[in-house]
Amino acid sequence: MATWRHAVELAMTDEEIGRLMAVSRSRTEASRIMRAQMFFAIERRLEVHHQTVQRCVERAVAYGPLAALDDPPRPRKEPTITPEVKAGLVSLACDKAKEHGYLHELRTTRLLARHARERGPAAGHKRLAKLVQGTVCKILAREEVKPHEVRYYLECRDAEFEQKTAEVLCVYREAQVLKKAAARARAPAPAATAAS
Repeated sequence: MATWRHAVELAMTDEEIGRLMAVSRSRTEASRIMRAQMFFAIERRLEVHHQTVQRCVERAVAYGPLAALDDPPRPRKEPTITPEVKAGLVSLACDKAKEHGYLHELRTTRLLARHARERGPAAGHKRLAKLVQGTVCKILAREEVKPHEVRYYLECRDAEFEQKTAEVLCVYREAQVLKKAAARARAPAPAATAAS
């Protein structure tokens, strides 16, 4: 449901009105002209949304009518995660999870994010307390590190592997022979036919 608009009172001196009139007649300052005309015309005549007029008036009240003609400076956002922390995260992704006390063989991005959230603030990186899996994925993708896509190759780790395999296969073969013998023993003997 729409709410009532609040009227904003703006007091201007004769000098400010004169300067605004001069700016409104200028042809070189298009964005400033439009904003200056907002003070002297209604929103329908200018074909702008009423919220645009309202924001301009509120800026004029807060900073003065002449300062409201310029675009407000945009706040610069500091990087949330420093390059040093990113490098540490990439290094951590290259380690095996077992080296850091986890039971997992592979390190997933979810596990990396959780590890960074739990241990990052204690290491002096407070911003890591809110690290999410998506951010970890973006950092690792930029460095082309994919800890969850490790390719394995087959290798014989047990020296007695072949001997143990042969023993297991023999056990299976013996079980199969015993089953067949038991099946034959249970089968009824063929009936003897009398020769005439």
